[in-house]
Amino acid sequence: MTDRFIAIIGGSGLYEIDGLENTDWVSVDTPWGAPSDAILTGTLEGLKLAFLPRHGRGHVLDPSSVPYRANIDALKRLGVTDVISMSACGSFREEMAPGDFVMVDQFIDRTVARARSFFGPGCVAHVSMAHPTCGPLTDSVAQAATQAGATVHRGGTYLAMEGPQFSTLAESNMYRDHWGADVIGMTNMPEAKLAREAELCYASVAMVTDYDCWHPDHDAVQVADIVRTLTGNADTARRTIAHLPALLNRQKTPCPQGCDRALDTALITAPDKRDPDLIARLDAVAGRVL
Repeated sequence: MTDRFIAIIGGSGLYEIDGLENTDWVSVDTPWGAPSDAILTGTLEGLKLAFLPRHGRGHVLDPSSVPYRANIDALKRLGVTDVISMSACGSFREEMAPGDFVMVDQFIDRTVARARSFFGPGCVAHVSMAHPTCGPLTDSVAQAATQAGATVHRGGTYLAMEGPQFSTLAESNMYRDHWGADVIGMTNMPEAKLAREAELCYASVAMVTDYDCWHPDHDAVQVADIVRTLTGNADTARRTIAHLPALLNRQKTPCPQGCDRALDTALITAPDKRDPDLIARLDAVAGRVL
């Protein structure tokens, strides 16, 4: 067993957590470039914790320019075992109201301009994404969010769009009525895919800020409205994080879902045909099997 090490990937304000001790902003070099920012590390009631500002402090990166591969590699390189994504999302469901938290368990990936795998020519791998989030980790986060006072919806499909523009009305209605999506955002893909390739347990918390544009009373998404709700969501998110130490073991045991063994049967390229340069870049995310 190893020490459990939780990473939070989220927006500004989430690293201002009461009780976080031994804090340090750590810069991590990766073969995939620089991550979004330095990573805040510390301990919370004995639980090792890290925070990575997905868009950089001050929100300087748009969703398409977030260095997703560098972010996940950096966390893996630090020794992180579990990743909790907290992100602002629009809602396609009346009952999933602004301010609510949705525990995502499925994705529809509509992104088109992002590198979505650590693998490729020279080392081909195919991981399963049938169940893209970690059930046990998600259960713990859902319990923490409930204790923090959030209205929590367990299960939901996240439509990942490229952005940075919001949806057209036609798109919003299609995603909601025909595709069965529950929330929409711009950042969880390829993040969830890369976390699986890196054998990290991954939970996604969609923090609802608006109803997108399908709702007759909310037909135009306004950034000012989103920011107001986002501020309240950040407060609830910090309280959620504060409840995690009481719910998570300090020692990391094998994941019942197999997230930490995702590469066991994923590598396809014969060992003698693998590209040495790519193999060297995979030292952190795939070193266990390489």
